[in-house]
This record gives sequence, structure tokens and C-alpha cells, in this order.
Amino acid sequence: MKNLILTAILAAGLVSTSCQQQGAVPVKEDTTAKMQWFEDAKLGIFIHWGIYAVDGVGESWSFHNGQISHEDYMAQAKRFTASNYDPAAWADLIAASGARYTVITSKHHDGVALWDTKADDKSLVKMSPAARDLLTPFAEAVRARGVKLGLYYSLLDWSHPDYPNIYRNGPARYDIAAEPKRWQSFLDFDMLQLKELQDAYRPDLWWFDGDWEQSAETWKAKELTDSLRTWNPACIINSRIQGYGDYGTPEVGVPVVRPEDRYWELCYTINDSWGFQHKDLNFKDFNMILRTFVDCISGGGNLLLDIGPREDGTIPQEEVDVLRRLGQWIGKHAEAVYGTRAGIPDQHVKAYTTLNSTGDILYIYLPYKPLGTVQVKGLLDHIKNIRVVGSSLAPSWKIFNKQSWNDIPGLLEISVPEEALDPDMTVLAIEMDGPVQVYRGSGQVITFNE
Repeated sequence: MKNLILTAILAAGLVSTSCQQQGAVPVKEDTTAKMQWFEDAKLGIFIHWGIYAVDGVGESWSFHNGQISHEDYMAQAKRFTASNYDPAAWADLIAASGARYTVITSKHHDGVALWDTKADDKSLVKMSPAARDLLTPFAEAVRARGVKLGLYYSLLDWSHPDYPNIYRNGPARYDIAAEPKRWQSFLDFDMLQLKELQDAYRPDLWWFDGDWEQSAETWKAKELTDSLRTWNPACIINSRIQGYGDYGTPEVGVPVVRPEDRYWELCYTINDSWGFQHKDLNFKDFNMILRTFVDCISGGGNLLLDIGPREDGTIPQEEVDVLRRLGQWIGKHAEAVYGTRAGIPDQHVKAYTTLNSTGDILYIYLPYKPLGTVQVKGLLDHIKNIRVVGSSLAPSWKIFNKQSWNDIPGLLEISVPEEALDPDMTVLAIEMDGPVQVYRGSGQVITFNE
């Protein structure tokens, strides 16, 4: 039929993918099977934890941008205690949030490792009063709860003597073109640490960062990702390795239009900081977090929501409260979260939407209390049922303006009982007799009437 979009096809991901590559263009492999759990998960919890939490300075960037000396920054390690660190409690909180995966900073741009690396001496095991491997008990705890493990790893290391840069405004330590053997020494260091992490944790997901300072060729990005996939063919890799990853990672700002990447996640803070900062009390309220989450899944993506523990391992109560409340909402509306795909175009209803994996249920998320009916335009084919997710109370509905002389669908009007409204966000489920199709035309002029 003319002017139709079969949204179930769009939701299945049959769209082009974007590439952030500089130089050679990576060849995209068919990742559909291994990406299934990621596409279904919808929520992940990001954790930024490191020595920067001691004084509450910007993680790594504070010395890179000259706000603090590198010496003073690294001296924070002497006061990093992890004295109240409870990895089981962290894992319980992540599971309670409804997240299906988590990503933790195994090493940020400062080069300080959370595990007992043998590649150099920059680890909390060797540098801090914590004096122990902090990554292993966390990895064991989350996996015991059925949560997938992701490891953040910074490709660059501003503290490493063989990395060419340390400060934004220079001077550089050396020029890679002039000293290729020194650069190769750094690449070997990266590979040694990655092999340590692979052997110890076999992460489900690699979350790289810091690729922007070098090209794909300089990083040897293809060789690196080939090694990771040889070690574990099922691993998932994010996009921040100059285009050789499996999914996109927009940051902080929700995309206004759906990303071209079929698979993507928005990494997002609860306040304005990634790591713990004492003075940052600008916490987003729960409704803003929930709307952001639903905005992401309506575009076919995930939300990777960040928390920043204190140096002692405790998590700010404001972040704990958001994660627990988010888990309660997800628990009530699980069918409209896990396994969903991108919804229908925005013009059809003043709300967020998704489709179930088979495309025959349209979920509508109402970020407001309806003033009157909820209007849905352009739904083709037969509606079998409409219900409120998580409620036994049924809405009433009617279709208006369906004319026999054209093939334009009528206007669907849904009345939701006051008692069925969710205090945070109500979700409607419209069950169709086949994959959801929508009319995308601009109307017709009458040429015949009975």
C-alpha cells in the first residue's frame, strides 16, 4: 500500500550502520546472534570508581587539562581506602535496578588499574591502602546474580611513559612517527593488560574509551579487535575503537533522531559527573531519568546509567534511590522493557513508543497524566485488544473518522481509568492481529462517497 512504513521491519534493524572510522573502513560482520542479549537488555549500570573520588576531582581530565598537577592527582592513591567496599551490595543494587549488564572502569585515562595488573605498578593493589584486587570480587558478585559483565578500558594512558601525550596543551613526550618502536612498546602494554583482563574475567562486553587521540591505523584497531574476538568470539565491543566496534555510544545527550547504528546505548550521568565529586549535588530527579530511559528504548537503544562511588566504596544515597525506584518501575512494566524494539514514528502519538520483538504489540508510554483521551493516528489493520500494562483495569477505546471511500485509518481514542494510571509513567499495550503497520501519507480529498 502506498505511503506505508512497515515498522516491524525497521524495528528488526534493517537499516544502515554508521562508521566513525578515520582512514580504512572497517568491514561490518553479521553480529545479530551475539548482540541479542544486548539488544534485549535495555538497561546497564556504568560505574566510575578510582582515585579521583578521594578529592572529588574530574577523573583523569583534571590533570590533563591543567586544573591540578599530575603529581597531586596521583597522590590521591595514598588516601584511597575502599574501607566500606561491599561488592555483593553493589551487585544487589544493580540487579534490583533492573539492569541486565554493568560496565566498570577497570582503568581510566590516568592508568590506575582496579585489578592486580602485572604490566606495570599503577594499580590500587600496589599504590593504595586498599591494597587488594577490587575488580575480581565485583565480577564474581554480578555474575552470581545473572548480570553480564562489561569492562571499561582506556586505550590511552596519560601516565604511561611510552604514551606520547599527557597534557592537553603539551608538550608531547615524543612523536610517534619519529619513534615507532616506543609507540609499539605502548601498544604491547595495552595488549598485555587486555590479555590479563580477558584471562581473569572473560568480559561479555569491552567498553573502550580514549581512541580519539590516534587514528585506527596508529592504534592498530583491526588487529586489536581481531585479537579480542579470537580470544572470545561472543564478546561485544563498543564503538570507541575508531569504528571497529559493534555498537554506538552517544554520551549524555539523548539523540534527537534515531542513530543509524542498529545497536546503541546512551551513557548518562545521574548528576553532572561520572566519578564521585563532593560538590556536585545537581542530581537529576527520578522522572527525568525515567523519561530518558524510555526515550532511549523508544529509539531502539539502551541506557547505560552511571554511578560514582566514594573512595571508601559507598554509593551516594541519591544514586541508590534512583536505581531502586527505576527497578520498581521496570519490574511492573517488564514486558514493555526487555526485548522491545524501536517504536513507530513520533507523529502518530504524543508519547514514547516501542514494539515487542515480533512487532504485533505497540507499547505507548505516557510521560503525563492524560487530559481526556490518548489519541493514536494511522494504525492500520485490526486491533485485537488494548490494556494497561501492570494493571487489571481495562481502558475503553473507539475509532473515529474511518471512511469507506479511502484507505486511511481512523483516529484511535483511548480512555484510561484514573485508577489504572501509574504514578511515574503509564504504559498502554495495543495488541494487533499482525505486525504493526502505520499510514504515512498526508490525507486524501474525497472523490467518491456512498
